[in-house]
Amino acid sequence: MFDTVLVANRGEIALRVIRTLRRLGVRSVAVFSDADADAPHVREADVAVRLGPADRSDSSAAETYLRTEQILAAARRTGAQAVHPGYGFLAENPGFARACADAGLVFIGPPPGAVELMGDKINAKEAVRTAGVPVVPGSQATAPTDEDLVAAADEIGYPVLLKPSAGGGGKGMRLVRDPAELPTEIAAARRVARTAFGDDTLLLERWVDRPRHIEVQVLADAHGTTVHLGERECSLQRRHQKLIEEAPSVLLNAETRAAMGAAAVRAAESCGYTGAGTVEFIVPGIDPDAPASAAEGVRDFFFMEMNTRLQVEHPVTELAVAVGPDAARLDLVEWQLRVASGEPLSFTQSDISFLGHAIEARICAEDPERDFLPTGGRILTLDEPRGEGIRVDSGVAPGTVVTSAYDPMLAKVIAYGPDRPTALRRLRAALADTRILGVTTNTGFLRRLLAHPEVVAGRLDTGLVEQTAQQQPALLVAPYSPSNAAASSVAAATSSAATSDTATPEATAPTGAADLDAVAATESPSPAHLLYFAAALARHLELTPAADPGGWTDPFSLPSGWRLGGTPAWTTHRLRTPGQDPVSVRIRSITAGNVTHPTDNSPGSAREVELRLDAGPVHRARATLAADRLHLTVDGLQTAFALATDATPGLAGGPVTWLGVEGDAWPMHGYDPVVESAAGASAHHGALTAPMPGTVTVVKTTAGETVRKGQPLLVLEAMKMEHVIAAPHDGVVAELRATAGATVAMEDLLVVVAPAETAAEPVEVRS
Repeated sequence: MFDTVLVANRGEIALRVIRTLRRLGVRSVAVFSDADADAPHVREADVAVRLGPADRSDSSAAETYLRTEQILAAARRTGAQAVHPGYGFLAENPGFARACADAGLVFIGPPPGAVELMGDKINAKEAVRTAGVPVVPGSQATAPTDEDLVAAADEIGYPVLLKPSAGGGGKGMRLVRDPAELPTEIAAARRVARTAFGDDTLLLERWVDRPRHIEVQVLADAHGTTVHLGERECSLQRRHQKLIEEAPSVLLNAETRAAMGAAAVRAAESCGYTGAGTVEFIVPGIDPDAPASAAEGVRDFFFMEMNTRLQVEHPVTELAVAVGPDAARLDLVEWQLRVASGEPLSFTQSDISFLGHAIEARICAEDPERDFLPTGGRILTLDEPRGEGIRVDSGVAPGTVVTSAYDPMLAKVIAYGPDRPTALRRLRAALADTRILGVTTNTGFLRRLLAHPEVVAGRLDTGLVEQTAQQQPALLVAPYSPSNAAASSVAAATSSAATSDTATPEATAPTGAADLDAVAATESPSPAHLLYFAAALARHLELTPAADPGGWTDPFSLPSGWRLGGTPAWTTHRLRTPGQDPVSVRIRSITAGNVTHPTDNSPGSAREVELRLDAGPVHRARATLAADRLHLTVDGLQTAFALATDATPGLAGGPVTWLGVEGDAWPMHGYDPVVESAAGASAHHGALTAPMPGTVTVVKTTAGETVRKGQPLLVLEAMKMEHVIAAPHDGVVAELRATAGATVAMEDLLVVVAPAETAAEPVEVRS
């Protein structure tokens, strides 16, 4: 075994490897960019080395985690004997594997030749085809031109799938159904492949209907033994990015499982593989109308690619696969280290079996309510779930700043159970207990996805998530989402109007109220309204000053709304969330007693108050703040919200209140109608701002150009995802601020398209 190992990665996988190294008594070396100087993987390692230019700060992957010479220098400097690449970055780069060998370092992975062969998806398909592994029909040329790809599509028929030859992880993949769209999609796929992998070679394959993505984990030593560790189902995806993985797959019968495992072993042996790797297959789904006999015997399956590294989803294999009569679990990182140091596998294929079920959910910095655009920010609160059968692999901590420079995945939550229903229940509960405030994530979305009837039944395919988002979006939308508040407000206002038409003022007026149009609620508020109430009350509680050492509070400093000889006044809190119209929540004390009992007005607690959202009905509520939890009781129903405040200086609208519940989280911004009105009056009609933080990769227009509605103007990339900014209407580019290669923040102004009838002299701004 090695004495010192350098981990050439960051985030959760670096932490994952470092912890196994510590358990084995091996000294760990981390590397880091300036942006990661205080990251958890740096703090966890025995020693850490900075990457990046010596004369300036540049945390881009190209200047840090992708710089082979700097990583090798760090290994020499720290006395490392081996390098673990993790996944992503240089993990599947044969040049890096060779450079390690040339430097006298052990690359903890397969031989460079195997990395190179399987990294070239075109040659990999031919190699496994020769080994007797079934492959999907597709293009045959080694480096097909655009014309070759179009001809191959015409030959095999549509729909087709474009894939970068040099990379994986779904980056740059394009599903094309219309022949007229193929040239444009080829150009886009080449651009992403060139950016992500440094190679724009593409291959084209026939698209399999109702496809299921099922992969097989393999493990091989340098002494001629190769085994498979069963399969993982990875069919729940969006934009070809995996969301949920589980083991075993509910689709496979024993015959198909054995056949796929044997095929995976042949694929690994065809390239002289050693270490841990994954062979990915596409499996046609079962037609719901097909007879039961269709599920019998060996099912069709086709080789897609081989990942010559550890996979993100490896924990489900570690939890669900048992070895030997003692049902021991495997640590795949440990076996990577043992194989790389020359040890033989201590078990054979007959020792391996499934025991129980494991499911993993990937938590990413992305906003499901804004078409999964990447997000960012500083993590204010992080509560990771615990409990029986729960494992968390995380790469962040409170205070971590999430940027667009790296992959959006923050953590993985994995649940194990004796059976699939138990694992599902545990994972849903764990995601509900996951609280991340300060950065919008997909945690709550994943929880709802796991409750989808088709997911619960195991009827999966790679298009299920996107189909549901289009056809049954309500299944995946958070009940507390502010996007639901508008419809709820209309219903509540209608109900209030109907009540006020028939009820007497005495029956409808709030206690001590003078405004008889404020109608008492006849039914409980919606979850979306509770979110706004919680935000308003959290801000309201912050207005309460702390008592002096003697316990006295100045009554005139309390937010009680006290008025001489009158009923308490309303205190109005104006709030807005990104993408939604602003709202007003009014709060007032039910009695003036609050001003005479200062102990009832201590920070963090409130006597019963009245609440009203916009023109909706009045509700009675109470809120208690304890640590980072706000307990809100409205009309007798109590809800607990995670609470944090981002008070970073310079925030537009002042401090931002973050609230989380059931895995979801939302930022609540203060709203000043006067300031917003002035800003709106001076804003450009047709101004296009950045929908996410990222880098402008392509600018397709110039100032003064006449453009048509929907015409692409520029391309913004964040976390390896492209977003096209298009013209909102016919007109002229009146102002262009974006430049290729520039980094932009969310809502930065990029370009202004003036309608043709109002177009003035164009302006090009260089930043």
